[in-house]
Amino acid sequence: MTTGVVFLCTGNAARSVMAGAALEAHLPAWSVTTAGTLVVEGQPMSWRTRAALDGVGLSAPAHRSRQASRPHLEAAAVVIALAPEHVHWVRRTHPEVANRTGTLRRLARDLPTGDAPLADRVGRLGLASITVEDWEEVVDPGGGDAEEFAACAHAIVDLVATLATRLEPP
Repeated sequence: MTTGVVFLCTGNAARSVMAGAALEAHLPAWSVTTAGTLVVEGQPMSWRTRAALDGVGLSAPAHRSRQASRPHLEAAAVVIALAPEHVHWVRRTHPEVANRTGTLRRLARDLPTGDAPLADRVGRLGLASITVEDWEEVVDPGGGDAEEFAACAHAIVDLVATLATRLEPP
């Protein structure tokens, strides 16, 4: 494992892209990957996602959608899902990484801080066996208007800012 993070959403077209760009801005030395659970490979982000990123001062110009795969997930120190359904997908299809897969909202709230290695701190959460709850979802703006994408980007940027302080040792 590395100090790598995979952000996981459904189509790898909005939420995971926003979260990946936000974390790269906070932790530029980290390996940040984004992927989806049900993806048409190689698609660029929508104009609404691009506009939402612009609105929070971020960009991901080289982004192309990617299906989550075993090598990407296994290489990550932590897999960060944007909704409970993504955690359930990992538990079903890649159970070997379920112990280091949690939602952005839960990890931003519960990931222990400190000098211990990230793998140890993630392991203490017992992510493979916790009940994933409805409050953990970052609602998909897909199908919504530009304002919904902007609101999603702002929410994700705030959550990632909190998470970034928990990922890095003090």
